[in-house]
Amino acid sequence: MEKNESKILIFGGTGYIGSHMVKASIKLGHPTYVFTRPLSDKTALLNDFESMGAIIVKGALDEHDKLVSVLGEVDVVISVLPYPQVLDQLKIIEAIKVAGNIKVYIYTYIYIKMIITKRFLPSDFGVEEDRVSVLPPFEAFLDKKKKIRRAIEAANIPHTFVSANCFAAYFVNYLLRPSEQKEEITVYGTGEAKAVLNYEEDIGIFTIKVATDPRTRNRVVIYRPAINIISQLELISMWEKKTGRTFKKVHVPEEEMVTLSQTLPDPHNIPISILHSVFIKGVTTNFDLGENDVEASALYPDLKLTTIDELLNIFLHDPPKSYNAAFE
Repeated sequence: MEKNESKILIFGGTGYIGSHMVKASIKLGHPTYVFTRPLSDKTALLNDFESMGAIIVKGALDEHDKLVSVLGEVDVVISVLPYPQVLDQLKIIEAIKVAGNIKVYIYTYIYIKMIITKRFLPSDFGVEEDRVSVLPPFEAFLDKKKKIRRAIEAANIPHTFVSANCFAAYFVNYLLRPSEQKEEITVYGTGEAKAVLNYEEDIGIFTIKVATDPRTRNRVVIYRPAINIISQLELISMWEKKTGRTFKKVHVPEEEMVTLSQTLPDPHNIPISILHSVFIKGVTTNFDLGENDVEASALYPDLKLTTIDELLNIFLHDPPKSYNAAFE
């Protein structure tokens, strides 16, 4: 158990990245609560969490009194709700205002003992939405997350905003398609733009540490370790060396991606817009950190992270399952 462990409540804990938060919280010794729908279809996963020691709390986000009651029992709250539920976090914010004695972090709800205040870290996780310029479909996507940030600030809730950048296993699956054994790999643009790919297990550990760290209060924390910055072409070259294969690279021009973002129906225009922002414009690396920003690996220099090379070894021997993000 870590010293001064906090009771951590996680919303969205059965989701793709949320499950890593739950496991990291338990691993780091925190009493961990998972808020889930009464009729969740993730029974097996919830049973696994219980066997690890998690406490399952069943309820709905519309149950204001129940939210207030649950929030009053914990020190830290992590919201990892998916995009379709982003604005539902307003209900959590309202409950936080009433609960009053809790430190909130809607991406990580944090309570530091002896300080009666809130820390709210909303379900951001991706690019740093207040610092990027992207195509309209992705901008509309990010506007909802910005609305949550502004609501937190307007309520004077002490907070931490997190930019976790790209989920590495998700994007390795998407970009390289290792399970499909194809001879071609799609490259977006020139393939030279740099992106930050962080392994999901490391994102979980980072987040729990940030959630219980007084240095991150009212700051933006960006997960941008130098060892995880890579271009598409560099990633493909590493994969070719590991597999002993040579792939044909099929480039999708920027102009085609922009056109697709304009012609595909909503929400199908969001993924192509995200790919454009990350792999054409390089939005995870193309800005300097401000005075109120902090890079996560600088906070925890002794934390061993999974490198891209090590992740590709995992894909060679025990590849993670592919996953489709929810946009509706």
